[in-house]
Amino acid sequence: MTLPGSPHLNRRGPSLHLEDCSLRELARRHGTPLYVYSRRAMHEALTAYQQALAGRDHLVCYAMKANPSLAVLQTLAAAGCGFDIVSGGELERVLAAGGDPGKVVFSGVGKTAAEMRQALRADVMCFNVESEAELQRLSEVAVSLGRRARVSLRVNPDVDAGTHPYISTGLKGNKFGIAHDRAVAVYAQAAALPGLEVVGIDCHIGSQITQAGPYLDALDRVLDLVEAVEAQGIALHHLDLGGGLGITYDGERPPAIGELVTRLVERIDARGHGHRRILFEPGRSLVGNAGVLVSEVLYLKPGSGPGAKSFCIVDAAMNDLMRPAMYEAWMAIVACEQRDEPAARWEVVGPVCESGDWLGRDRTLAVQAGDHLAVLSAGAYGMSMASNYNSRGRAAEVMVDGDQSWLIRRREQPSELHAHDLLLPPSVVAAG
Repeated sequence: MTLPGSPHLNRRGPSLHLEDCSLRELARRHGTPLYVYSRRAMHEALTAYQQALAGRDHLVCYAMKANPSLAVLQTLAAAGCGFDIVSGGELERVLAAGGDPGKVVFSGVGKTAAEMRQALRADVMCFNVESEAELQRLSEVAVSLGRRARVSLRVNPDVDAGTHPYISTGLKGNKFGIAHDRAVAVYAQAAALPGLEVVGIDCHIGSQITQAGPYLDALDRVLDLVEAVEAQGIALHHLDLGGGLGITYDGERPPAIGELVTRLVERIDARGHGHRRILFEPGRSLVGNAGVLVSEVLYLKPGSGPGAKSFCIVDAAMNDLMRPAMYEAWMAIVACEQRDEPAARWEVVGPVCESGDWLGRDRTLAVQAGDHLAVLSAGAYGMSMASNYNSRGRAAEVMVDGDQSWLIRRREQPSELHAHDLLLPPSVVAAG
């Protein structure tokens, strides 16, 4: 049986497998909490973008904030993927994983001068600039290095992506991008600055988008701007259409990757812009359904009295998976080994000292202490948002391919969590 929303996740008898690897056996070998990723699922998602864009100049740039594990970046880079980064640290990760800086777009509203210098020296493909002040700073930094920075303006089209407010980025009230009605004037400023070379236009309206309509609306507004900008004599060589395509967590039905890309490309062609290079910046849709979080059941705490809830306490917590606590996100939770006994309703919670530390509410599970549970569709914004809250080490990570598996990140040990802390001098402590 293949579980919805999770390619390559299947049951063989009572045992849950990712590809051909038993999740229970991986948990026993590496401990829990444990992130496990399907290499094949990542390849298939990337291939869907690449095939839909075949025959035209294009580049798929993985939005690595979704999951920056080096083995994930390495897998995608080897398959021809570029990268969408938002910090100097992410650029370092791309280079460490063998990625090509010439396939990197640098996004983000708050790039520092140091990050600009770092990216210019690495010769990244393009900076997605998000404010007029950033244009000025980037030009100054580029001139100081004797270089010209290739730039694309991220335009805010004021289109509602129909998603959670925290992950909506294309409305006037969001901090991202340059206002649509200012874009032509700002392009004129960019073209006049000595340290810049204008090469494209960028638009990204949000994350976990499950309908094609907002993409098409934003695309039309972007193409209107392309025509207005080029009427001023400023050439735009590429269209960066961003990312944000949703995945299935709880019955959502987002368009298939190929279907969405085909509809956007058809609109581009119909409006006479098919000669331009096309960029996409997918994140969640490449890795989200490729991953699961495996956790051990520590204790069962049945409710007492009318209205009381029963708690299934596991060793994964909000520091391992922030999405439920931060967005009230629903993520499927299933037993790694099915039990032939009646199920009960449980609140699946972690050990962190917060009432908001929950992974799933009101879930029907047949479990006992010592069993393992898998949180599905956890490949995106799971490990990337993990923290050391309550001085908890971050989880280990494993990549599987068929019946093979590799540890790609070891579990953090307690001594590592304070390795960068510094004690006060003894004389200060003694002085009270």
